[in-house]
Amino acid sequence: MDINEFKTLLKEDYNDKDVELIIDGLKSKRVVSIRINTLKTTKEEILNILDKENVKYNDISWYDDALIILNKTEEDLRKLEIYREGKIYLQSLSSMLPVLVLDPKEGENILDMTAAPGGKTSEIASLTNNKAIITAVEKNKIRYERLQYNLNKLGVKKCVILNKDARFLDNNFSFDKILLDAPCSGAGTLNIKGDKIDDNFNRELINNVNKIQSDLIMKTLDLLKVGGILVYSTCSILKRENEEIVNKLLATNRVELLDISNYFSDINKLPSKFNEVITVLPSWEYEGFFVAKFRKIS
Repeated sequence: MDINEFKTLLKEDYNDKDVELIIDGLKSKRVVSIRINTLKTTKEEILNILDKENVKYNDISWYDDALIILNKTEEDLRKLEIYREGKIYLQSLSSMLPVLVLDPKEGENILDMTAAPGGKTSEIASLTNNKAIITAVEKNKIRYERLQYNLNKLGVKKCVILNKDARFLDNNFSFDKILLDAPCSGAGTLNIKGDKIDDNFNRELINNVNKIQSDLIMKTLDLLKVGGILVYSTCSILKRENEEIVNKLLATNRVELLDISNYFSDINKLPSKFNEVITVLPSWEYEGFFVAKFRKIS
């Protein structure tokens, strides 16, 4: 797909001004960001080490454990001992948002439905001080092994890791909260250089992931307790993968959509037919991302 085809696709969802903002954002060189892994360290320790290593950084207003790195590449950070020890984790800022919206608590039984490579799973563990009961699921064998490696490296405990397609989990499972960071087209993370877009991105990919997204979100109705919380997210900005999936779930009349529109007020967002959700505008700081939060009512 070339850039003109992509613009045509975006114009099915957004006005011309928003399309140009999206294109500009996807052309931007994105910042390097890290999450401090409080299962193994403290922010104070990490800041002291970064200062000694002459690593420049900025804080993030909405997450005390996140930092933007100003003068080093990801490859530079991988050479640091704090990276090798699992004290920091390379993670995009946008991908940290769904877990914060989920708001995991100690003692809760939480499912991460498509968990590899483990960034969000370990974020759940970090926010709950390893005192939540986590089930992390990944169907792809290679990604499952990477998930195991990362969670072990990051010091995640009380986590059951399953090499299984989450669509076929036993319905006897019952969770207080579910994170569904669904497989998607990656339309919010595309790397646009000139008129070129990722060769793997096309309408067939969107059609394929859309079916998986629908199946996964419907499966949550079997696994989530009444009164439980579901967070649905994708790294796409396309309404077919986002708002249309929300519509399908709401049509069951078994969930209510919770308002998260005031979360992360300093992040630029794209318009949505649902006032309650968040669609992050791609930029030099943020990948394009979608987040919606539900409560199961029956």
